[in-house]
Amino acid sequence: MFWVLLLLPAWVIAGIACTRLCLAAARPATADADPGPERELDLYEAAFLSGGPARVADLTLVSMARQRRLLLARTGWATVVDPRGRDEMERSVIGAIGPGGQSLIAPVRTAAAAAEAVRGLAERLVRAGLAVPQGAHTVAAGVRRVRVAALAVCALGTAAQVLPVAPEVPRYLVALWFALPLVLALSCLAVARIEVHPYAAWASPAGQRLLGAFARRTRRAGDECGYLSCVAVRGIRAVGEPDLRAAFAHREEPRGLPELP
Repeated sequence: MFWVLLLLPAWVIAGIACTRLCLAAARPATADADPGPERELDLYEAAFLSGGPARVADLTLVSMARQRRLLLARTGWATVVDPRGRDEMERSVIGAIGPGGQSLIAPVRTAAAAAEAVRGLAERLVRAGLAVPQGAHTVAAGVRRVRVAALAVCALGTAAQVLPVAPEVPRYLVALWFALPLVLALSCLAVARIEVHPYAAWASPAGQRLLGAFARRTRRAGDECGYLSCVAVRGIRAVGEPDLRAAFAHREEPRGLPELP
């Protein structure tokens, strides 16, 4: 009967994960009953709702690099060309680079994402009902927990098959008992996929609707606006220039500083 000792935690893990996913899916539905008048998102707001603080930092870096006010070398260094930031986000990036005017891109992204300007943006979006408060149980996090729970149930079921069982208990019956919590987890994932996909980690249902409108509106915009809009919504993978993509993809310590053009 050792397999029963594994069946109990399998049910507990699957039950807790599915319950938390259901609560996360139900909570924004009630909170979004009266979203208020809709408005248009700007690029920074769309970036935050799509990818959080890190996406805002990436968008700012790409925007400044496209305007030749910041050099992002493929070796992984950022160099300030124009030290005058045009808004709070740009001033945060310039401040993160430091007085020397050059820094590795990775720490600049981290510092800019944690800057006061991004925190203020997050607070405004939360107050407007467009962003999920920090620390809230999101559907995306709930889906990840259910996926982990499903893998845990499979692992416990496999272990139960290895353990000795009573002669009167067939092996397939043990597998069927473990299949029940697995079916519960997979069913929750299927319902979540149908009802609440895509799983937003930062945007509330109202924010997701505005993101959809933002994407449709920017498809009809000019080339530059459309380019930055793609970066805001999709991240660095939307960057087309090979050198710029290499600058963000660089992870190792460069051997030397880039030269100014």
